[in-house]
Amino acid sequence: MSVTWVLVANSSSACLYENGGPGKGLREVRWFDHAASRAKRAELVVDTVGHGRSGAVRGIGHERATDPRRHEADRFAEELVGELEHARRTRSFDRLVLAASPAFMGRLRRQLPAPLARSLVLSVEKDYTKAEPRRLRRTLEQNLFL
Repeated sequence: MSVTWVLVANSSSACLYENGGPGKGLREVRWFDHAASRAKRAELVVDTVGHGRSGAVRGIGHERATDPRRHEADRFAEELVGELEHARRTRSFDRLVLAASPAFMGRLRRQLPAPLARSLVLSVEKDYTKAEPRRLRRTLEQNLFL
């Protein structure tokens, strides 16, 4: 019997579920919380480069502005994909389903290494992080036999 893992995520939290076969439902494996993605921008910025008057040539000493919340979302996606890749290598699952908010799904997909991407059988661009496992299973069963 093949094991399917379902990762339900947004930029600040995720839940990993396991399905052991048809009719077995979803069992929570692990919950992930990334509080930094929910922090206010001012709380995430430690220092800024290039502010003030230095008399230097324009552009020197300036760094390209990066949105700290996007940076944190990228870090969280990297963490989640790292966990999934480790589990794939240890053969903890056979098939993978991703359900994530549209913006975060893009971040996850950019991080997926090719071997992990090949185990992906379904991706749903919707935030189900607050959904009950039973509702989530019913939703996924429309596209995949769980």
